[in-house]
Amino acid sequence: MFKRSTFSTILTVAITLLFLILLLALVRLQIVKGSFYQVVSQQNFVRIKTIPSVRGEIFDCNYRPIVLNVPSFNLYLRPGLIKDKERVADFVSKEFDVPLEEVSRIIINNRYRLYHDVLLVENISYEKRVRVAEKLNYFPSLSFRNETIRNYRYPNHFSGYVGKINPEELKNNDNSHYTINSHIGKTGLEKFYETALSGTPGYELLQVDAKGKNLKFLHYNLRKEPAHGANLILTIDNRLQQYVEEIFPKNLNGAVVVMDAQTGGILAYVSKPDFDPNMFVTGISVEDWNSLMQDENKPMLDRIIHGTYPPGSIFKPITATLGLEMQVIDSQTKLAECVGGLQVGNRFFKCWNHRGHGFLNVTDALKYSCDVFFYDLSTNFTLDQMRDFTKANFVTLPTGVDLIGERKGFYPTHQWYRDNYGKHVSILGLKINMSIGQGELLVTPLQMCAYFNALAHDGVWIRPHLLQKTITKDQVKLYQPEFKDLPLHRQNLELIQDALYKTVNGLHGTGGAAKVPGVDVYGKTGSAENHMGEESHAWFSGYASWEEPEISFTVFLENGGGGGRVAAPIAREIVTFYNDLKHPKAGK
Repeated sequence: MFKRSTFSTILTVAITLLFLILLLALVRLQIVKGSFYQVVSQQNFVRIKTIPSVRGEIFDCNYRPIVLNVPSFNLYLRPGLIKDKERVADFVSKEFDVPLEEVSRIIINNRYRLYHDVLLVENISYEKRVRVAEKLNYFPSLSFRNETIRNYRYPNHFSGYVGKINPEELKNNDNSHYTINSHIGKTGLEKFYETALSGTPGYELLQVDAKGKNLKFLHYNLRKEPAHGANLILTIDNRLQQYVEEIFPKNLNGAVVVMDAQTGGILAYVSKPDFDPNMFVTGISVEDWNSLMQDENKPMLDRIIHGTYPPGSIFKPITATLGLEMQVIDSQTKLAECVGGLQVGNRFFKCWNHRGHGFLNVTDALKYSCDVFFYDLSTNFTLDQMRDFTKANFVTLPTGVDLIGERKGFYPTHQWYRDNYGKHVSILGLKINMSIGQGELLVTPLQMCAYFNALAHDGVWIRPHLLQKTITKDQVKLYQPEFKDLPLHRQNLELIQDALYKTVNGLHGTGGAAKVPGVDVYGKTGSAENHMGEESHAWFSGYASWEEPEISFTVFLENGGGGGRVAAPIAREIVTFYNDLKHPKAGK
């Protein structure tokens, strides 16, 4: 009896203690830690599903496609459903030709994103998807999605390209709508107009179970639709762009840019050699990257805004205008006689024509591209005057075109010469060289095209641009051009324009190869010596006018030879094609 009573008492005490422990635990969960576990419960129960926005597409001025979104089968991974990460990594690597190390790295780096889908493989062929689909039953952590991918319709430098966002971009980007799966503009227009193109994703709140399955309990006011990206309508004309691509010399590197003389819009933008932007969309292979980087012709270099070169004689109108504006010369002034060169101190500066041009005024000096006239003219100015006037014409300054990484060119200062040539350096000879676009002077092809465009547009410089307008569901937004005046008076502008006309259309003008019957073509040839090759760089810059000036252009060929012989004929073909395109009756 005693033993039974004692056992019963002990059992009662034990049950009571157990009950008290459970009660205390319940009090702790519900009261002491209640708010904490409520948040944890909600986080495990409610998921925010991102609804991606559609990236805007890019079209030419006639709505012909340049960059489109095309269907893409993509493979995603949900780390929280992985049962055997080595087996998953091995399967993805073998079936989709992805290095095993890369797949393993993605799995490890995203191991804490248990219920976030992580992009593994893009642009999977339909055949491969069908073949692999059944095997995914053994890998619940893997799934296919039908999405879109960027497609660039032709090789070029201006569109740029997108790529998968990297950790640094994700960290530095203030826009919270980017995720580890996002694609972002890396170069060109894709990067410059990233905000407009990318849009804003939407979201949806989901109630899920422990396995992440949607329970479909929430139906009202829990979804926000995405704001899709804007479409870009460019000033580029695909017809002209394609034609310039076709006529560009296959054995040379260089650039051609054509602008609308009235708006500053860029109609054609060709830098050679080029590359296919599609190589970068899903991640460029090591072999392809090394091939691009080791190519001595530098296909990744955008020569229109990233390449800087001595301009040669297409720079002479700036030197001439400085003389006119400073009233050192007028239309009748004849400077030193050209006898094939000019003696300055103990150095003889040669003219390209070793037989000489004789005595010339400024119009003929431009027409025949006589070096001696500009040698002599430059002795009337200081280096600072020449440098300041060059920049006042927006040369050796960034144009501000809507692209990334534009270089400004270079015009040296006294201090630069002292630092590089010694404190006793003589500036005179260096300054004489720069008067004809040689020496240390460096410009971009776009700067020179914008300058000649300003001469065409009555001395008004227009900022070059590629964007014409953006279009969204709600609005059309036009690009607003920026206008600035060149530092020259009307009579001096007309004098320069007359000289450029005679260069092309006058007897023995150096630009005669650019002449087009029925069209008023103005221009200037240039042949710039350089230390990178035996042949000089070939230049031709100018504009073409019908009832009013309509296009300006710059043709640049690295180591191409004489500008009048090589670059001017390309300008003629461009003007002829444009004339047939826009003025078919005038061409007959």
